[in-house]
Amino acid sequence: MARAGERTPPDDVEALNDDPSHDGETSAPRLFKGRPLESYTSLATNPYLSLHAELGRPAMTSEAAAACKGRWHEEFGREAPLHVEIGAGNGFFLSGMAARHPEFNWLGVEIRFKRVVLTARKLLKVQAERWSRITRYDGNALPDLLRPGEVAGIYLNHPDPWPKRQQAHNRMICGDWLDMIATLLRPGGDLKVKTDHQLNVLALVKAMEGRPFTLVGRSDDVARDGAPWPDDVVTNYQRKFNERGLPVYALWLRRD
Repeated sequence: MARAGERTPPDDVEALNDDPSHDGETSAPRLFKGRPLESYTSLATNPYLSLHAELGRPAMTSEAAAACKGRWHEEFGREAPLHVEIGAGNGFFLSGMAARHPEFNWLGVEIRFKRVVLTARKLLKVQAERWSRITRYDGNALPDLLRPGEVAGIYLNHPDPWPKRQQAHNRMICGDWLDMIATLLRPGGDLKVKTDHQLNVLALVKAMEGRPFTLVGRSDDVARDGAPWPDDVVTNYQRKFNERGLPVYALWLRRD
């Protein structure tokens, strides 16, 4: 699952970029096996579990989000292009983009209850709750939430690198994952990825081979060269890397 906004930049970035097993084809999407909120025994003691249950829109339970598959336009009360962020983290990117682009419908997916609550609060702060939602879900199980061709844009910011060979099965970016993205995106839809891990870039470029994507733009240092797309929001984790003078990479793919 993407972990945007929380990880501390490693002291030895090069050590994370030396695993040849990151070939772009390992790992695979998984089914999300969530539980209803009321089944958590810590509901009364974990404030974020309780807040998730009480917040209401823009926060959604996993069950409510899955029920919107194929009819997100009904949830938002309008027909508009649907844009999805995988691993919303603390919500800086999703709230920033939702504030800039109220003409789109926005959905954030995040696995941790605390981050769902933090993101929901940011969406409320920018008054984007009418056209944005955040739900607790596994980013590898998006077909639970979305029908084929339902999405206009997908964003992935700083997925966990899982650099060791024995961790390869945890890596998000792989051929099977890109197949899932290709199914969900409509023709002409965009996948925009930012990562601090160079091998994620190499894996994504390799995974493109033989799949219905065109490389629109690439940056090997977003702080130096800018993002390859015209509109971007700096994530909390990206800011931390910028402060240390470490590169953040970006790839922009378009569904054929």
